[in-house]
Amino acid sequence: MIALQIELRENAVTNSNQSGHAPKRFLFVCVENSNRSQMAEAFAKIHGKEGFEAYSAGSRPSGRVNPKAIESMSELGYDLSQHQSKSLSGIPNVEYDFAITMGCGDECPFVRAKTREDWNIPDPKEMPPDEFRNVRNLIESRVKEILSRDRVSDGSSIRIVVPPPDQDGMP
Repeated sequence: MIALQIELRENAVTNSNQSGHAPKRFLFVCVENSNRSQMAEAFAKIHGKEGFEAYSAGSRPSGRVNPKAIESMSELGYDLSQHQSKSLSGIPNVEYDFAITMGCGDECPFVRAKTREDWNIPDPKEMPPDEFRNVRNLIESRVKEILSRDRVSDGSSIRIVVPPPDQDGMP
């Protein structure tokens, strides 16, 4: 009887310095780059870790990150106060693996991307704290879902390991 060891490896795309793979680039865009796209960038950095580069920008940036967004993310232990509201001209001019718009419709100009999605997430700027948190949590779940989807499509593999034979010639 031959014994096989089957190993499922979740080989999430790793940093190019470690594996030779280029990191996946995610761009999150909303109009002001002060709430939704900032939180999405933060969640991609939190949950994506190595192997992912996250950016955010606005088609008409406000010039500041909303204090509500900073407070909402600090509840989760993330310091969003270090982020800056920026325009699309303030991000690298590269082809992104994913460009995700937050629901800004025709306000979002063209950026080069392999995959585009519009999440149509409401702008929480004027929402009370509980509703703001609901939007924050929705963004987090969508970011986790897209990171998970990318890991499965790009890096999961199954490896079958056959141990060397023992003295009787059996593995």
